[in-house]
Amino acid sequence: MAKSPCSLSQALFLSKAEALRVSINGQEMLAEVKSFSTGSFGWYMNGKTVVMVDGKAVSVQIGLNLTIVGSKEAPREG
Repeated sequence: MAKSPCSLSQALFLSKAEALRVSINGQEMLAEVKSFSTGSFGWYMNGKTVVMVDGKAVSVQIGLNLTIVGSKEAPREG
């Protein structure tokens, strides 16, 4: 399946995009606007939370990338 082209330049995305609210197991967190080292761009979040499993609290580490499809090939400016 062909990759969809990105309709934004990296410069426009970085100047206009805002952090996204993400809820994981009822805990609100913010995914920050990010330009990845690969050349893609989108949002990134990391953190920790507690999840209950069979009545026991377990600590989990969260790593989340939201990458805009086609952003690696998008223009850098404009």
